[in-house]
Amino acid sequence: MKPVIAITMGDMNGIGPEIALKTAIHRSVQALCKPMLVGPLNVFEHVRSELRLKVQLQKAAALLPKGPAVSVQDVGDGIWADVEYGKPTKVSGKTAGTAIEAAVNLCLTGKAQAMVTAPASKEALHLAGYNFPGQTEMITLLSRSSRVAMMLVSDKMRVGLVTIHIPVRDISDRVTTDKILEKLEILDGSLRLDFLIRKPRIAVLGLNPHAGENGIIGGEERDAILPAIERGQKSGIRAEGPFPADGFFGDKRHRDYDAVLAMYHDQGLVPLKLSSFGKAVNFSAGLAIIRTSPDHGTAYDIAGKGKARIESMLEAVKLAVAISRNRHD
Repeated sequence: MKPVIAITMGDMNGIGPEIALKTAIHRSVQALCKPMLVGPLNVFEHVRSELRLKVQLQKAAALLPKGPAVSVQDVGDGIWADVEYGKPTKVSGKTAGTAIEAAVNLCLTGKAQAMVTAPASKEALHLAGYNFPGQTEMITLLSRSSRVAMMLVSDKMRVGLVTIHIPVRDISDRVTTDKILEKLEILDGSLRLDFLIRKPRIAVLGLNPHAGENGIIGGEERDAILPAIERGQKSGIRAEGPFPADGFFGDKRHRDYDAVLAMYHDQGLVPLKLSSFGKAVNFSAGLAIIRTSPDHGTAYDIAGKGKARIESMLEAVKLAVAISRNRHD
């Protein structure tokens, strides 16, 4: 049977509902899975009308709809959902957060095999009282998962991150041996379970220029990163490094590894998005449930104009389906 994939609407004042709806009705998605939109039905109806999409939307029931209809897990009851394109608001944050909660519950109860989250605004979520650095941290708590690692996946590379949404000034303090080892373990386990790679190889990047140059430019490589690699190797993880990030990607050495572990957000995401922007996928490795998302944000500047591209969202659904099948197998 086709897996059910819950697709959240993201921030309704951005492009989230547009790309969620376009993705749900796309021929390739319909062939792979049973998409279930999650968000206020009236918002999806508003977008459907604006874009003049010929599709029927109906509330999710015990049986998923057949034919041209798309199922919607309506979370609009009691929520005033008036779209205000182009800006984060308390209402848009509340509806986005409620959709995330509902999608996680669908996965935990087995009514959906995976969830794909459209872009949400951290500012809007905060205005609504969801005090998380991002959707990943929120989903980790809601799914009762103990560990998570953000992994960006494209046809060119897989990049995991030690630190995610924190200020640059705080990165050094967070790059500890235990934290790096934890991310290595999650990455190694996910590559085996979710991507069916029997003996994955992981490249670990240094934090400082030239990977610290033996402590001359910084001691994190010597004091934290190398010990984590060595501990990982002793437990059977095929990790190598630390490599200077610029030379590593300049020489295209990522081709020799199944994944790369970067120390911070931009270190890993800049080269990945340079090679695959608009087609990469954010995957939350290590969660008790399967969650993917596109590699871009809310795009407030084009919200409501019907210009949003869905390539990354399509890839996010495809990856969610593939991982659900791999885990089932």
